[in-house]
Amino acid sequence: MDPVKPEEISHPPMDQLQGLEYCIDSNPPWGEAIALGFEHYILALGTAVMIPSFLVPMMGGDDGDKVRVVQTLLFIQGVNTLLQTLFGTRLPTVIGGSYAFMVPIISIIHDSSLTRIEDPQLRFLSTMRAVQGAVIVASSVQIILGFSQMWAICSRFFSPVGMVPVIALTGFGLFNRGFPMVGTCVEIGIPMLILFVIFSQYLKSFQFRQFPVVERFAMIIALIIVWAYAHLLTASGAYKHRPHQTQVNCRTDMSNLISSAPWLVIPYPLQWGAPSFDAGHAFAMMAAVLVSLIESTGAFKAAARLASATPPPPHVLSRGIGWQGIGILLNGLFGTLSGSSVSVENVGLLGSTRVGSRRVIQISAGFMIFFSMLGKFGALFASIPFTIFAAVYCVLFGLVASVGLSFLQFTNMNSLRNLFITGVSLFLGLSIPEYFRDFSMKALHGPAHTNAGWFNDFLNTIFSSSPMVALMIAVFLDNTLDYKESAKDRGLPWWAKFRTFKGDSRNEEFYTLPFNLNRFFPPS
Repeated sequence: MDPVKPEEISHPPMDQLQGLEYCIDSNPPWGEAIALGFEHYILALGTAVMIPSFLVPMMGGDDGDKVRVVQTLLFIQGVNTLLQTLFGTRLPTVIGGSYAFMVPIISIIHDSSLTRIEDPQLRFLSTMRAVQGAVIVASSVQIILGFSQMWAICSRFFSPVGMVPVIALTGFGLFNRGFPMVGTCVEIGIPMLILFVIFSQYLKSFQFRQFPVVERFAMIIALIIVWAYAHLLTASGAYKHRPHQTQVNCRTDMSNLISSAPWLVIPYPLQWGAPSFDAGHAFAMMAAVLVSLIESTGAFKAAARLASATPPPPHVLSRGIGWQGIGILLNGLFGTLSGSSVSVENVGLLGSTRVGSRRVIQISAGFMIFFSMLGKFGALFASIPFTIFAAVYCVLFGLVASVGLSFLQFTNMNSLRNLFITGVSLFLGLSIPEYFRDFSMKALHGPAHTNAGWFNDFLNTIFSSSPMVALMIAVFLDNTLDYKESAKDRGLPWWAKFRTFKGDSRNEEFYTLPFNLNRFFPPS
């Protein structure tokens, strides 16, 4: 037998991911682009409905309040997505609600000055205004870090070795919103998971008039089938005598969104009244803004790869963070009960459909704004059981995580130094947040439990985020362990050309601002 040649067992590193039908600046035909935009809109509904559905009842709000918050969050998601794709990083990313803000918001909900209010509606409004004030103040962190280019300076300390755990845990770190949620209603969750995998992978070569309809719309096709099946189970009385929580997870008529939604509503700033401000609440919310910054940084880099673009230079990354800060400010002004970060599931859908077009995401933003104002129609789609979304997350979060692992191709993984940094940061990035979550569920408070509530919320928020923990550990180790002698092993020779906007000619194609705005904001 002839000896195996090295080129037959290895694959050369690639700056841009191959195999996509449409990259960041190429556009599908209008009909296909609109259909794909609608698919991204449907996927973004999961988080947009889940966050208000969990928080509004805790605040004393009713179904009408919940619908209004969902519609406001969707409206701001659409606006922020347009801003990010036009003036931010210009990557095809949906800017959605963020779970990172849950810890400080729940802390505000349980504030003694608010819980003593007896009237539920007044308590809801007072809590909403307190959350708005904290989010408005905290948004300044990303605005300052982004537009001052301070985040660009910080990101120059990143290398492929340091970024692998951050990007990977942007997907892996969301495992508790995957199969644990599918398990709450396996009769619809598992069929959705299986059908999505079959349609997107095994039947992707099926074409109708030379168009890969199954691959492009695998999620929509599977969702329609399982949603209809879930409605059939609901109508037949299959859940009539089941526990209440099972009915919430499985039935298609438990959200009460359609009946509570108005026909037409236009969200506007300060619609809940004047925000109230508290220094402790604002400081705790700043931790969530920092977590959102790190998680979005990882998601931006994953989106660039799945859009077949080069890694965003520090200047572009910082610009995107600045615009995300503007988005968080809008969250506070409109009252969405959340901040903003890149929607990881929508990043994964870029890879599943093999379409990384910016125009598709901008169209999806149009759907978010349109259906947020047409209340009844938007509520119809928003009534899809969350278990169905969780099944899709199992695939898409894993896809984003694997994009993070793909950055290992630019490093030397025969280096014990790199193996140590990668393994330790990945393990602790999963283990430490899991400890904080597990502790909080058992003790009903986080491991940080002092008399200073703002300090507790700050630490509990920071260490509950897998990407945040991974970044702190990986970047510290990567820049202190034999860093001078290991430049080549760290992948810095490959990374160097993406550290400046003019370091690679392709950056201008992917990241230049529209309307010739680069004249006023020259890249560095």
